[in-house]
Amino acid sequence: MHSHASFRRDFWLIVTASILWGTVGVANEAIYTHTATNALSLAFFRLGIATPLFLFASLRLVGRRFLHIKLRDLGVMLLMGIMQALYQASYNAAIAYAGVTISTLLALCVAPIIVVLCSTFLIREKLTLSTLLALVCAIGGTVLIVAARSHAEQTGISMAGIWFALLAAAGYAAFILLGRCFTTSYHAVQINFVAFGMGAMLLLLLSITTPVRLVIAYPVRDWFLLLYLGCVPTALAYGLFQAGMRSISATAASIITLCELLTAASLAWLLFHEELGPTGIIGALLLIGSLLLLVYRK
Repeated sequence: MHSHASFRRDFWLIVTASILWGTVGVANEAIYTHTATNALSLAFFRLGIATPLFLFASLRLVGRRFLHIKLRDLGVMLLMGIMQALYQASYNAAIAYAGVTISTLLALCVAPIIVVLCSTFLIREKLTLSTLLALVCAIGGTVLIVAARSHAEQTGISMAGIWFALLAAAGYAAFILLGRCFTTSYHAVQINFVAFGMGAMLLLLLSITTPVRLVIAYPVRDWFLLLYLGCVPTALAYGLFQAGMRSISATAASIITLCELLTAASLAWLLFHEELGPTGIIGALLLIGSLLLLVYRK
């Protein structure tokens, strides 16, 4: 019973994190309409604002022990930060080359498949029939929602965009798999402080060494949006997600995070009056069904 209660608790932690991630697109779109910024700058501020919050939380929840990390584990956490920066930068670059539809489809759908393969053959997590069925339903639902929200005006897709989307999927999957290694050894905020601090420094280095410069001039209302992005769908959401990985397998976690797209589609329907249509509604039901299958079969 204790194991079942832990699973339910951690399941809803990851669902909440995914819902918060689904608000990122709306906030980004609002900033883009006010300011001539770029994807690297938005990614840097998300990670840069979240890092001191994770530090503060680590000091409050873990104390001075938050620096007591084994050297090998520290290296893996730093690698998590690199994967997070890779995901953020590659996904935004994929959108620039291939558009939102194909980028979202590849990044969100390929990542769980990578996680399943690595979890099954490398980590030796048991892949149950119900989990596999939930994966199929979730990916099918994602495809239908993306198809319902796609626009016909996009006639060509560059190979660069496809590669960036696949790179984003690989980075996202690696972040999930690496984070799963420390769920019982370190506190969630402790892991994320190291990872996000590394990711922020890497993005800052990219802004210095590449032609893409860091945009730091924003109107006051956009600074509030940046603070929201750093505090809520980054610091809070990733803290909940890492905490939820305690009793959730990497495969199940990657499936649950697909409800991020369901949240984004719902917000687009409520705020921008985007029609989902029958295809999108069926996709949403498949996603919800995959979540119910995971929690009730457990």
